[in-house]
Amino acid sequence: MRNILTLPILTLTACMGMPVEAGQTAPAPDGQTTNPALPCDDDVYHQFDFWIGEWDVYDQKGNLAGTNSIQTAEQGCLLIEHWTNTAGGTGQSYNFYDPGTGEWRQVWVNAGGVIDYSGGLTKTGSMLLKGEIRNRGASDAAPFTGEWTLNSDGSVTQHFQQQDPETGEWSDWFVGRYVRQADGAGQP
Repeated sequence: MRNILTLPILTLTACMGMPVEAGQTAPAPDGQTTNPALPCDDDVYHQFDFWIGEWDVYDQKGNLAGTNSIQTAEQGCLLIEHWTNTAGGTGQSYNFYDPGTGEWRQVWVNAGGVIDYSGGLTKTGSMLLKGEIRNRGASDAAPFTGEWTLNSDGSVTQHFQQQDPETGEWSDWFVGRYVRQADGAGQP
């Protein structure tokens, strides 16, 4: 009977010495709890915050192209994108600052292919990523860029360009204007 009663006390004693995981409150030496800093709380992790939200996305002619939801995850270390176009097509991306490379990276996946690119803020404050697109069924990847610019009215311009592997020429792949749904859904 003595061993059964001793086990909970030993377990409690062992747990008190365990480290606290990020995001949990830790007891301070005076017994008060503290709120530790989040693991991705530095300014660099917030450079792409202007893209967070619920958006209606319009093409250059002002037609609704689709909706996009960009949300934070993993205690602010990750932005997850969920895109749906007006025809019902979807895509998702993971966006994160990589402290090992010192760059932002996006990996986009949909039924049509994969885009993988990285970069960071330009001198004008836009987020510019460079990498490649690989379409399903294509043998080669093509150079690809994406740029997101916060506009003075709170909207965001997204500008994608793809290079033709044969000619080397760049052309617009998509240019869209993000309008926050709370700020006037359905209006270009």
